[in-house]
This record gives sequence, structure tokens and C-alpha cells, in this order.
Amino acid sequence: MKCVICQYGETEPGTTTVTLTRGETTVVIRDVPAQICTTCGEEYVDAATSKRLSEIAETAVREGVQVDVRRYKAA
Repeated sequence: MKCVICQYGETEPGTTTVTLTRGETTVVIRDVPAQICTTCGEEYVDAATSKRLSEIAETAVREGVQVDVRRYKAA
């Protein structure tokens, strides 16, 4: 797909690290599948991956975790 940020690059499959913060909880999730722009590096995750990231973060918040680092694993 064409990058909506730089308008020049095309995206290709790769992985990224996503950091999510809510209140006192910070979750760092590594190896998240994404489409990454070859020109500017902008990262795009699909709807299913985004939903899974939210689930991971919500679990950490419920458990009262302050900082957590995980590898992405699909449900």
C-alpha cells in the first residue's frame, strides 16, 4: 500500500515494537507484525493485530502491572 504519511513510499511486511501507556501502566510489545513504509518508516498494524494489542494492554492494566515487556503472540 502507498504510505499515507509521506505519500511516496510503499509498505512492506515487517515487525515493530509498540509501546502502550495507560495511567500507571506501560506495556512494550516486541515483534508486532506490521506494514512498514520503505521511505519514511511509518508503521501500520492491521485491525486484528490492533485488537490483540489492546487486549494485552487491558490485561496488564487489570493486573496492576507498572511496566511489562512482551513478545507479540497472536491469540
